[in-house]
Amino acid sequence: MSAGRLLVNSGTFAAMTAHGDIHGTRGTATDGLFARDARHLSRWLLTAADATPDPLSTPAPATLPTPPPLLNAPIPATPANVSAPAAPPTPLTLLTSSGDGCVLTPAGTRDHPPAYTVFRRQAVAEGALTERIRLVSNSGEPIVVELELHVDADFADQFELRADHRAYDKPGARRTAHDTPDGVAFHYRRGETWSSRTTVTAAPPPHRTRPADDSTGTGRVLTWRLALPAHGTADLRLTALAVPHGTGEPTPPGSPDTVRKQLEADTGEFVGARPRPRDLTSWEELARACEQGLADLARLRVPISGPGGEALRVPAAGVPWFLGLFGRDSLLTSLFALPYRPALAADTLLALAAVQGTRNDPARLEQPGRIVHEVRHGELAHFRQVPYGRYYGSVDATPLFLVLLEAHATATGDPGTARRLEPHARAAVEWMFRDGGLGGHGGHSGRGYLRYTSDAAGGGLVNQNWKDSADAIRFSDGTLAEGALAVCEVQGYAYDALVRTARLARTVWDDPRWADFLEEEAASLRDRFRRDFWMPGHAFPALALDGEDRRVDTLASDAGHLLWSGILAPEEERAVGLRLLRPDFFSGFGIRTLASGQVPYHPLSYHRGSIWPHDNAVIVLGLARCGLTEQADTLAHGLVRAAAGHGWRLPEVMAGYGRDEHPDPVPYPHSSSPQAWAAATPLALLTALREAPAGRGEDYASPKTSQTSNSWPETGL
Repeated sequence: MSAGRLLVNSGTFAAMTAHGDIHGTRGTATDGLFARDARHLSRWLLTAADATPDPLSTPAPATLPTPPPLLNAPIPATPANVSAPAAPPTPLTLLTSSGDGCVLTPAGTRDHPPAYTVFRRQAVAEGALTERIRLVSNSGEPIVVELELHVDADFADQFELRADHRAYDKPGARRTAHDTPDGVAFHYRRGETWSSRTTVTAAPPPHRTRPADDSTGTGRVLTWRLALPAHGTADLRLTALAVPHGTGEPTPPGSPDTVRKQLEADTGEFVGARPRPRDLTSWEELARACEQGLADLARLRVPISGPGGEALRVPAAGVPWFLGLFGRDSLLTSLFALPYRPALAADTLLALAAVQGTRNDPARLEQPGRIVHEVRHGELAHFRQVPYGRYYGSVDATPLFLVLLEAHATATGDPGTARRLEPHARAAVEWMFRDGGLGGHGGHSGRGYLRYTSDAAGGGLVNQNWKDSADAIRFSDGTLAEGALAVCEVQGYAYDALVRTARLARTVWDDPRWADFLEEEAASLRDRFRRDFWMPGHAFPALALDGEDRRVDTLASDAGHLLWSGILAPEEERAVGLRLLRPDFFSGFGIRTLASGQVPYHPLSYHRGSIWPHDNAVIVLGLARCGLTEQADTLAHGLVRAAAGHGWRLPEVMAGYGRDEHPDPVPYPHSSSPQAWAAATPLALLTALREAPAGRGEDYASPKTSQTSNSWPETGL
């Protein structure tokens, strides 16, 4: 995402420059107004032409970048009954920019300062961008200012905009634009089954509208001539309403100030609810990271319907590419936040139950009982040009669903959600044995592991654990693992899911026989896992078993998740916990996904040497569970140090360089931020350290421990 401003609210987001502009870029610097996986504004560029008789120099025309044309989409001819431009546009100079606004001026000098100043305020609401432009005269004489807004909507699917330069055929696609009395309306159709639109309105209406001088065929330039009294003001209000396919017209959002106040109230209610992290620790830096994380989680919540059509708000995975329901991400995020904001967990469980697999559909890997990996609403998913409309390519979302279900009942003391979702839990367990591989060849009794095979031939994911990049699972010599892979951390999740579901069966569902069965299967899984995965020469578990049951012998952070799930023996847990804090794993900011020095290690790869905060959060919880409090404290301090280096907002992923190589955390070039499970990571640290020993310095004060016995919430973790 380009440097600038990012506005997020209720499943809609706008990425723009510090000036408040949108240029229609692609790749890692993609900008625009996005709703339901489509870009509804690809150009939103404000320029000015000073129409006063001031004889100062005339600036050169601004150069507008040309957005790429829509693939295979014939564009009708532009109407001819529009006026010609009166004067070349003048670029505006940025004086300052904040989260939702900026201050601009036309060109000026010390002796001839700008005649006026432009104050832009912008906000995003569900399906809408709203903007107020206020011109303030700096002159003692009346002046007239001509403003131009270059606007366009390319309706590009997010998958088209990524940096991999993929192209998709779009037979029968057409984009049109037509002028309205108070703005312009953009329409997009593809065949008879897909349509979406964006409407732009202005008050006051533009004085004239003309086609933009670009290659899209739909771009428009709206022009206003605004009279400014001496030292007076003039206002221009703009609204862009996005109407994605299958949705209704959104409610006009009101002014940016109105939307901002509503959003601040909503965020403040979420952040300020009890229990408040600041009341639970005297570690100021951790408290700040928790508060930033809660604020990000509040704004990453997206509206989704539950099994009965009820309105829910679940944590989306992150922006820009993942503002929607993602099984694994939403589940782990909700687990981290569970002791503090349990409503996230309840809504996530219900939302995932609503889209749980019910049939066999190989094109999207759906199977009965399987928990979804991600849900998309874009054009390419609709036409099945990508499999992600409702894609089930996740080997770990199903056991994590069961883990969260029991954890929520424990943490809240309310078994209501567990009772309601009993059929969904039973279907999830059945999937693990029947289709997931836990039942081996028999399908119903434990002899196997949860496994996955590559879905690359179907356009889906090669790897279906959390390290889902295509090259993530390698042997220590760099060879890619192939076949039906059993990744180590997933077996731990499965073990934990069986143990926790047995607890629900015994205490909530009144089914002791099934509870006995699940406990027996969990014990069997634990025994064979320690036999098949443990590498005595390394005193460490293998990353995975490949399709021929060979141990993938790379030393990876996945092993730390086993400390959390409890599948290892105590002496093995201690060996793993101590090993993860050695310098080849621990960078000073976090534990690397792979220990350095191995052939596959790369500090700038996505999953082979980078540092993921959420990965570390699970490890910290595991270290605390195993009583390795010194190691948990060391790792937590590194992560909080990293948060401080990122303005208290942990990113999705960081480069794997250590503090001995650079004193500050090195950013990963393509990291998403904010991202939900990174935002929730400080909350997991707070949970893990509730009984940690005193801190080690003035810069990082220790957590409170005196309150834990009475005021600390039940975690369920």
